[in-house]
Amino acid sequence: MSTDAHTHTWTLPGLEVTEVTLPVPLDHADSASVTLDLFARIYADPDGTDRPYLVYLQGGPGSEAPRSVGPDSPPWLARALREHRVVMLDQRGTGRSTPVGLDVALPEGAIEGAATLREASAAQQAHYLTHFRADAIVRDAELLREHLDVPTWSLLGQSFGGFTTLRYLSAAASSVQTALFTGGIPSVGPDMVPVYRTTWEGMAARSERHWARFPEDRDRMRALADRAEAGTLRLPDGQKVGVERLRRIGMLLGRAQGQEQLHYLLGLDPDSPAFAHDLASALPFCGRNPIYAVIHESCWADGTVTNWAAERAMPGAVRQDPTLLAGEHVHHELFTEDPELAPFAEAAELLAQHQWPRLYDEDALRAADVPGAAAVYYDDAYVPREYSMATAALLPRLRTWVTSEYEHGGLRSSGQGVLDHLLDLAKGRREA
Repeated sequence: MSTDAHTHTWTLPGLEVTEVTLPVPLDHADSASVTLDLFARIYADPDGTDRPYLVYLQGGPGSEAPRSVGPDSPPWLARALREHRVVMLDQRGTGRSTPVGLDVALPEGAIEGAATLREASAAQQAHYLTHFRADAIVRDAELLREHLDVPTWSLLGQSFGGFTTLRYLSAAASSVQTALFTGGIPSVGPDMVPVYRTTWEGMAARSERHWARFPEDRDRMRALADRAEAGTLRLPDGQKVGVERLRRIGMLLGRAQGQEQLHYLLGLDPDSPAFAHDLASALPFCGRNPIYAVIHESCWADGTVTNWAAERAMPGAVRQDPTLLAGEHVHHELFTEDPELAPFAEAAELLAQHQWPRLYDEDALRAADVPGAAAVYYDDAYVPREYSMATAALLPRLRTWVTSEYEHGGLRSSGQGVLDHLLDLAKGRREA
């Protein structure tokens, strides 16, 4: 165990909670690297404090793990606790792990001449942010596993957490007892554009389905796009929302009850404070979790330069029609319109030209002797089914469950349903 780690245990009704903080290198390849804090909460049933560990890997990238206030929070936790202790890992850069933020104090010596990212040059910011991908997250998790003195543990990866799980199987499969994926099996290989083209086509189809269900909403969307084009569409704090930023409210269509939420938003008076606030809440990228925007495309970058892949893949028909909505597609304008992200604009451009190393090793994946199960959502708005299934075929013991019952966030919206299905599937207790 690390002698520099800090552990604290406390209780909630029906839960024992252990908080662990330990130092991890900023750069795992540098033995002299400065260190970050890595934080995790471990939740256990009071009668199950010796159960095996299940590590929850959050979606994103750039979001901390859920904060439980009881055994049913998040809804799937109670099912997990029947067989496991659950490790809620704050991935590096998020939550109580050393966060990424413009004014967060950097580890001493992390960037020469800068105490915060705001004081750093764009090149320094970009270099620092290259250390926050799934490969580093897996190395962090391995240090936590060693600290807890367990030979293996199981993984539950939601969305980007599934990408991280695949990296885990590629780099450290011998540490994994069972691997569970929910909406998060990425493509393997360097060509990102076809993946983004598929997501654009899927979002265009979702848009058309919404307009067919709520025809008047299309006219409302066109009117909002006219305001955005004229520079008069604003958020409550005065931020301008341009056409491309507005288009990202299509993220709602990738969620359970998303059509209803979009309909309610578009039904509000666009001059009302309610509309301005609800629009701000519906936009997917913001300064709270800057990693989500700044290094988002890098999570798909399996040995390539991203070069604004989502923008490059955007179909001409979508460019010409602002009522064809976008999903999880990062765009240049985001870094000029959002004042909290604007200081990252130059760094984002440098990162878009960065040669990212490979994340996945096909031979290692084929050799991964790890049982697992994956929920592949038939019409997933963000992680296309076709690519998920192609990658799943590399893993010899992964059983897939293709379902149209849930959207991308099915783990959460299903209560205990998705996790129960995956646990039983991985253990051979049910058929896919």
